[in-house]
Amino acid sequence: MVLTQRIKRAVRRPIARLLSLFVAGTVFTAGLQSQEIASPLPPLREQSKVQQEWLKIRLERVLPEVMRRHKVQMWIVTMREYNEDPVFSSLVSATTFAARRRTIYVFNDLGAEKGIERLALGGSSQGGLYVAYRDTTLRNAELWGDAQWMLLRKVVTERDPKTIAVNISPTHAFSDGLTAGEWEQMREALGPEYLKRVVREERIALDYIATRIPEMLPTYRDLMRTAHAIIGAAFSNSVIVPGRTTTQDVVWWMRQKVQELGLGTWFQPSVDIQRKGVNLANNPDPIIERGDVLHCDFGLVGMRLHTDTQHMGYVLREGETDVPAGIKNTLARSNRLQDIHLENMKIGVTGNVILGNILRQMKAEGINGTVYSHPVGEHGHGAGAIIGLWDRQMGVPGRGDVPLLPNTWYSIELQATTPVPEWDNQPVRSAQEEDVEVGADGTIAWILGRQTEFHIIR
Repeated sequence: MVLTQRIKRAVRRPIARLLSLFVAGTVFTAGLQSQEIASPLPPLREQSKVQQEWLKIRLERVLPEVMRRHKVQMWIVTMREYNEDPVFSSLVSATTFAARRRTIYVFNDLGAEKGIERLALGGSSQGGLYVAYRDTTLRNAELWGDAQWMLLRKVVTERDPKTIAVNISPTHAFSDGLTAGEWEQMREALGPEYLKRVVREERIALDYIATRIPEMLPTYRDLMRTAHAIIGAAFSNSVIVPGRTTTQDVVWWMRQKVQELGLGTWFQPSVDIQRKGVNLANNPDPIIERGDVLHCDFGLVGMRLHTDTQHMGYVLREGETDVPAGIKNTLARSNRLQDIHLENMKIGVTGNVILGNILRQMKAEGINGTVYSHPVGEHGHGAGAIIGLWDRQMGVPGRGDVPLLPNTWYSIELQATTPVPEWDNQPVRSAQEEDVEVGADGTIAWILGRQTEFHIIR
């Protein structure tokens, strides 16, 4: 409760201010104008304090549950500088950007009463959340090439764990952070007896990264508001002048706006066009004309949280005052596919089964589309069960066999293709992407909302 109030004071901004769209000056080319959109985040120092509290809660609340769920007593995460394990950013403070020399984190379960012991062999205590474990008497590093391996052997021997988890996985990138070189040296350090206790429990890293805490949601919702505001400005007459502005003009306006707000992006935004009677697939930077259907794919990064959004726009023809009915119907069909998607997301059901159920219902309702949803949050394409890939509508072995977990965020990504009478029944693709929260009780809810009406350029 205290953390939630603190986040509201430090992070929240009035919605009206965030969404205000006032012309501030011309950039790049005629028609591309900067918009006054407020930053959703407080100063960096305040961000760091909030992130440190998130980390403390995750280490104290989420990690024990994950380790015990998968029946692992000790988890060892080892890496070297600039070759960090994918789980690294989920385990360290906001002020830690890389491992130092070699960093080894050891998590040892002392039982329900004492909790998880957290040791850092190398690196810092992360603001007091770990014990910075040192032994300056271990001077001889000849045997394993680094005294830290001798120290690790000492830690393991003293605690004598029944199971030792390491991050090796042929299936999940998030669970495959132990490099070959580190593994070779770790095996030597552990010795034959403890090597027999090693398990490749890929779900520990996967589930820990995937699990969100409620305290993160207000900040994430503000990031989503900002993403929607930037798209709304990009798909407006303040940025687009029909017949003059190109798709790349809009893309770079969005990138510049992200930079101005002190945020990051995890992929280059994209803007594409569908036009009556014209195939623009091979044109990398077409001029936006009246009558065009626009689509964008856009993501923000702030406080190590990632958004992922796709919206649709329409450029009115001369004399038009609204989007044609047939074009509106394309968005309605993809909205219906979103409904079907959420109806079929159930806790404990695997991504592949969810996908199959969605596709069967979609086809029964006569919707021509594809589904390719994924977890989101700590990463853009996050840890957890994927629900289809755009080119794998039959399901994805391994990555799609993970069950849907509570307390996770998902990017509902899909498209529905619908013939448009006003375009001589030319198929128009409505691709949408919005983020949802999977609650502790399995309730699925849009984090901010979804697009139900086209952005209009007049």
